[in-house]
Amino acid sequence: MMKISEPTAQEIKDQKIYAGWGLTDEEYRMIEEDILGRMPNYTETGLFSVMWSEHCSYKNSKPVLRKFPTSGPQVLQGPGEGAGIVDIGDGQAVVFKAESHNHPSAVEPYEGAATGVGGIIRDIFSMGARPIAILDSLRFGELDNQRTKYLLEEVVAGISGYGNCIGIPTVGGEVAFDPCYEGNPLVNAMCVGLINHQDIQKGQAKGVGNSIMYVGAKTGRDGIHGATFASEEFVEGEEQQRSAVQVGDPFMEKLLLEACLELILDHSDILVGIQDMGAAGLVSSSSEMASKAGSGLKLYLDDVPQRETEMSPYEMMLSESQERMLICVEQGHESEVVELFKKYDLDAVTIGEVTDDGLYRLYHKGTEVANLPVDALAEDAPVYQKEKQEPARIKEFSAMPDFQPTIEDAGKTLLNLLQQPTIASKKMIYQTYDSQVRTNTVVQPGSDAAVLRVRGTNKALAMTTDCNARYLYLNPEVGGQIAVAEAARNIVCSGGQPLAITDCLNYGSPDKPEGFWELWTSADGIAAACEMLDTPVISGNVSLYNETDGKAIYPTPMIGMVGLIDDLAHVTTQEFKKADDLIYVVGETQADFNGSELQKMTLGRIEGKLMAFDLAQEKANQQIVLEAIRKGLVASAHDCSEGGLGVALAEACFKNGLGIDVSVATALPLLFAETQSRFVLSVTPENQSAFEALAADQAACIGKVTADNTISINAQDGKVEVKTTAARELWEEAIPCLMK
Repeated sequence: MMKISEPTAQEIKDQKIYAGWGLTDEEYRMIEEDILGRMPNYTETGLFSVMWSEHCSYKNSKPVLRKFPTSGPQVLQGPGEGAGIVDIGDGQAVVFKAESHNHPSAVEPYEGAATGVGGIIRDIFSMGARPIAILDSLRFGELDNQRTKYLLEEVVAGISGYGNCIGIPTVGGEVAFDPCYEGNPLVNAMCVGLINHQDIQKGQAKGVGNSIMYVGAKTGRDGIHGATFASEEFVEGEEQQRSAVQVGDPFMEKLLLEACLELILDHSDILVGIQDMGAAGLVSSSSEMASKAGSGLKLYLDDVPQRETEMSPYEMMLSESQERMLICVEQGHESEVVELFKKYDLDAVTIGEVTDDGLYRLYHKGTEVANLPVDALAEDAPVYQKEKQEPARIKEFSAMPDFQPTIEDAGKTLLNLLQQPTIASKKMIYQTYDSQVRTNTVVQPGSDAAVLRVRGTNKALAMTTDCNARYLYLNPEVGGQIAVAEAARNIVCSGGQPLAITDCLNYGSPDKPEGFWELWTSADGIAAACEMLDTPVISGNVSLYNETDGKAIYPTPMIGMVGLIDDLAHVTTQEFKKADDLIYVVGETQADFNGSELQKMTLGRIEGKLMAFDLAQEKANQQIVLEAIRKGLVASAHDCSEGGLGVALAEACFKNGLGIDVSVATALPLLFAETQSRFVLSVTPENQSAFEALAADQAACIGKVTADNTISINAQDGKVEVKTTAARELWEEAIPCLMK
């Protein structure tokens, strides 16, 4: 094979080769004049290009992220490490984070989704935690074309293929469909782990002379420039982006997970730091570990385990090959690590050492191929305060009259809503996931939140992923508040106290003032809701440039939330339990149809100004529900979301094949309004007086559960009457029918 020579430093500058890697002229000037005092060579330019990409440096989003509350008495580790950590009492903590793998999944959906799962799992065990659960949050275009069906099938196969093989249950998630995701699907994965306080690790490389060791799979040419690729827009027909997608091996990852946890638990005396080689591979993990510790590094690239021949320093440093970790070990103890990893058939190789000069130096074939300040890579990327401008649509929406549906047959409307893909049963998707492996899963997919018991205790963790991007499209700030509130409602419905959130901020281009305005204002909403609900942001990621041919997705800040159920007796699910239980609605219903599933179904689009939303009322309603659950007064709890009260009542009937006989004091269309802060609860007759004393005027009794297989809802101007079994069949078959 003929070796292609790399461009010289002068050619990189003259031909602006750096621009193709995402560096601007001004950024190149900063590197040359302000940082190095010379032209960077090919390898050095490559290092800067990935470390200064949005994906690694957050250069466009740092000012936005500063808005979030990130601390609280429960937070043991906030943003800045592999994952965030929250105390759950008794010397234990929960570790969690979410990541997006959107661009790779659009190009190679199976591998894109699989490696998204693999990467987020590594973030969790790099902290010293054992991963116990995976959740996902997916967005696709409409299921009316082969491409979307293919993407959905392959993404789901990738998530289940990786999670099932590694033996971590996929326990929950959400899937929504809107035309704006046609060319740019969203694949967000969240991983949750458990840890004892004394085992918490940091990604740091400190102590002069200590060894930097590379463990796990060999390095190949896959995923080079993956971080840059994730930081630019798509152009139809650009298939050359495939090399930026990595390939995963879950069996290798399982071995790596066990080896790293054994290292952390049994050899903590020699382990200085550990970090996942994620985005930007070896360069990001090594430079960040040194920068966090205020040290320098020398790396000897001939020693890096390689699975391809003649790899250049540039390729080795930027490869995003999967299933690799970087560790810092006390000098003289390298053989202990080698022996441990050999037991798992894994490479463990010393590739460098810690220095105290703050420099990042790379050597290859006896030559120094890079020499730069470590902080220049990890810390000193420029931070931009982008221009922002309210999109024209926002003014247009606020001037519109509110959408007023006319409903001729409310029963038919309910059945049609139940078949909308965003509302319809996702069983076809989640039944491909193993949700029971490790046997800790108490509540499986299909209820408001997943619940896993904490082994050896009487506690459990509730977890969910949520975001209604349509609301954010109409009003990013209020929509951002609602995304956090809905996640908290799902945790509360399961009997949990919300603890903290992680997020995937999926948006269009921040270089467009309208795109940056959406990101900026929705962050205000997310921050306000986190303050009110006491759920600080402990980790997350930003995925910008989700555009195809210049058209952006809806602003979609996925909220991943974990809550603590302090007694397994409080675990609550959404389905009605038995006939004669009373049905209550917590929260008021208004004519809130803008951005609703009904509006989209009727008009084929969403428009208008978003409903009023009151965070204080949201918190009050959540507190009533949680208190009632903890007092043992609630048989079932379900939050009202897409499709409104009618859909929530029907969904609560399905699992046990029950019916309802209820009356509401509103007109029929309001059954499908999407007013926030509402819950549907069922209460046994013997708990009626205690529940009503507690809830006072915050809950209204609307009827009872029946055994007769009929969903019967009386309104002021008519009634809905449908058979539970018929409704359930349509709801369950909707997505399989569309996929055929």
